[in-house]
Amino acid sequence: MVNRNLTTAVVAGPPGSREAELRDALVDEAVALGATELCVQGPLPPSSSGTRGRDDGYLDLVRALHERAPQLHLHAFRPTEVADAAARSGRTPREWLTAAREAGLGSVPGTGARVLNDALRPALAPPGQPDLTSQEWVDLVSTAHEVGLPSTATLVYGHLETPAQQVAHLRRLQEVQRRTAGFTELILMPWVPALTAPLPDPLPAGLPRSAPGPAARETRALHAVARLLMAAGGAGSVPHVQVAWTKLGGGTTPLVEQVLRGGADDLGGLLLDGALRPDAGAEAGLQLVAADVVAVASRLGRTPRQRTTTYADVPPERRLPLPLP
Repeated sequence: MVNRNLTTAVVAGPPGSREAELRDALVDEAVALGATELCVQGPLPPSSSGTRGRDDGYLDLVRALHERAPQLHLHAFRPTEVADAAARSGRTPREWLTAAREAGLGSVPGTGARVLNDALRPALAPPGQPDLTSQEWVDLVSTAHEVGLPSTATLVYGHLETPAQQVAHLRRLQEVQRRTAGFTELILMPWVPALTAPLPDPLPAGLPRSAPGPAARETRALHAVARLLMAAGGAGSVPHVQVAWTKLGGGTTPLVEQVLRGGADDLGGLLLDGALRPDAGAEAGLQLVAADVVAVASRLGRTPRQRTTTYADVPPERRLPLPLP
């Protein structure tokens, strides 16, 4: 998968606006660079009219992106943004997701789950942003699956949660998967201090860590447990475990390779910043190129494969050449 991240607020605007012109240029650049996916996340700025129930800005953005490059898979809008889009347009979440799918949306990010425990979620919420309860997150993701939009499954670890709470989170994801079979992969993401309010340091007694942030051993152990629990086949299984390499120091670090040896089977996507506006999306400045993937696969004794967002084979005309190690 070759991915271009875009932030909603940077590229959302009516035809002829500065944002629309930048959006078209960035999409054209992504196509030229060999992207197979556009990943769009972040809240839409408030409507200038301030009228809820009539604002279709999110849906307009889906249409504009899909019309500009229908060959790119559009992976967009976290559950919190889906809830916002539905409320602003006067639709139910199911109605909005159905309309978005018909307009060109291909899948939704299953981020924002953090840990599905309502005693912990408030302490981990991004400051100043709306949040969902665990059940609201589950309901929105399940609805997306039911209308034909797959999603990723995620867990943020290494903060205030215990091992038992990690397993409970994974079990709850399994329950969703048994009902919908809509998760394409599981992504385990270490806690990033900059994205939340400060946690107590030292942490409360009884946790598997003495300070915020997981040690390498916890990262390796959790990926192994997740593989055994979630990807062993049968009802409720999530077929792939992806390495969140952008949060583990880069795609070629020893820890990433250890995780790939001990549970994960997917290195995720190549990220493209481009030259027009490198900071137009999340994780700007973090890039993984095809040569890096080939080198990692060679060290692991595996054959690299370029996939689509939903793990199908990339059409020959869209494949990147994979250099020999």
